[in-house]
Amino acid sequence: MEAAEPSTTSSSTGQAENKLLLACYRHFEKNQLILPTIPEVAFKIRRVINDEKANSAKIARTMQADPSLTARLIKISNSALYRGRKTIESCPEAITRLGLKAVQDIVTAFSLKSVFTAQSPSIRQRMVELWAHSSFVAAISAVLAHKAKGFDPDRAMLAGLIHDIGKIPILAFADQHIDLVANTAHLTETIDKLHGMIGLNIIRKWNFPDDFENVVLHSENWQRDTGEHLDYADIVMLAQFHSLIGKVDIKTLPKLDTLPAYQKIARRLDASGSLEILDIAKEEIEAIRQMLG
Repeated sequence: MEAAEPSTTSSSTGQAENKLLLACYRHFEKNQLILPTIPEVAFKIRRVINDEKANSAKIARTMQADPSLTARLIKISNSALYRGRKTIESCPEAITRLGLKAVQDIVTAFSLKSVFTAQSPSIRQRMVELWAHSSFVAAISAVLAHKAKGFDPDRAMLAGLIHDIGKIPILAFADQHIDLVANTAHLTETIDKLHGMIGLNIIRKWNFPDDFENVVLHSENWQRDTGEHLDYADIVMLAQFHSLIGKVDIKTLPKLDTLPAYQKIARRLDASGSLEILDIAKEEIEAIRQMLG
């Protein structure tokens, strides 16, 4: 994705040049910025699921090579998002209940935590905070998708997890070039200016659905309005909005009922609105966060 070279003069730090921003952008422009690869376990599952000769037994065998992943898959198949009359106790049963596409998205979501890593204490803390935020947005997205009907909670969960995926290469770059991180304001500015275009490249590199591109580009575009059609970018944006309530000055956020996405989703909800839905579903949201690790 081509973009004009960003200004490196930080308005928040006077006339100080943001060397991190300039270096990170130039590495990205020259295709030298290291982008995360999709976790190996997710790659294997996606490959076997997309194999025309694959069957549930073969997929289950691949899954069971990772006992922790298998346990979480069984747990989510028994969660409120997918619960049926029968309690699921085995991997093949979980795959049958969830469906292959859902399994692919869920396994990818469960494995993503491995890319949120860093060596230096300050950057590692930022990665921890980013994962906590991403998993919270993912959990809210899954619940909203489940309640809104017509959407896959697993796909919404994955969309919520990757909405800030473009921040990871920037943090990793800062981790490897810690001498360029003059202050936290420069790091924040670099993330704010570059994470959208970098996230777009990762989505394309991982062959994720085309509509996920809007997720990484519009997760904080509160006034995004695509007409009557509600999409996953709308759901993630609303989840992002809800995740910020109580964490930022409410005066910095627009009123919830003025958001086009909120007006669209409200027509699909049985309750009076998403705030009520999420208040009722607190335990469900926390359970998903726990499953994500």
